[in-house]
Amino acid sequence: MDRHKLLPVASLLFAATFWGIVWYPYRLLENAGIGGELSTLVTYIVALIAVTLVRPRAWHEFRNAPISLIVVALASGWCNLAYVLGMLTGEVMRVLLLFYLAPLWTVPIARLLLKERVTAIGYMVVLLSLGGAIVMLWKPSLGSPMPSTTAEWLGLSSGFCFALANVSVRRVANCGVTIKTLCVFAGVILASLGALWVNKGAMPSLTPIYEEMPLVFLIGGMLVAMSFATNFGISHMQATRAIVIMLFELVVAAFASYFLAGEVMELKEWIGGIMIVIASLFSGHIHEKEQPSQ
Repeated sequence: MDRHKLLPVASLLFAATFWGIVWYPYRLLENAGIGGELSTLVTYIVALIAVTLVRPRAWHEFRNAPISLIVVALASGWCNLAYVLGMLTGEVMRVLLLFYLAPLWTVPIARLLLKERVTAIGYMVVLLSLGGAIVMLWKPSLGSPMPSTTAEWLGLSSGFCFALANVSVRRVANCGVTIKTLCVFAGVILASLGALWVNKGAMPSLTPIYEEMPLVFLIGGMLVAMSFATNFGISHMQATRAIVIMLFELVVAAFASYFLAGEVMELKEWIGGIMIVIASLFSGHIHEKEQPSQ
């Protein structure tokens, strides 16, 4: 694999690694009394300000594809907020299972919007990655894999928006990675403000934020790195292949939960993780031929 093909893969693996551990600092903020809506809002504001200060002229590219970038912002906004809220308020395994149905949504969305054709081997790779996610996450004792609570619907809708956002990012070919990243941040901020407005009867105290500012800035920095890596990788790779590689996050999350939260990995988690890794290795055969990089 040459450098031009390797770099997008490496970027997505880097992003997946960070996404696999970012839940932990959000959990710390929750324990410090900063709810999911507020912690999401402040960390993404930090990320937006940081990138804007470094690349203010990137906003000028918004006029190149305003409608498409608005779709990116709205889809990413709900995806990230719903994921955080679902993880903080529901059964983690259930929310993750429903979120990682994303490959199922990506295939038809990419076929409709990007005209991506998936080969028979490609469908097998997608099913293998999805099967790995189910093996890792599904607990039969929790019932059928259909959402039944608010948190579970948050996980399902987050996964759908994740697929839509990734395809939309790939579709915006005449804009750079920076403006796509800024639109993601702006979308999450708007979604968080909307959620806080809906719950305005119980507005949270801002005092814990000042006490946890180092952690807030740390998460903001992580978000910048993850978002740039994700948008770069997706912009230079088919959406269906990208979604398979991003499932590597599950493997990282399993190890992170062991070392950071003391959760023991079971045999099924090892098996599911191996399935995802194998699917990632064969993700280059999802399509009949590579589309030219943007």
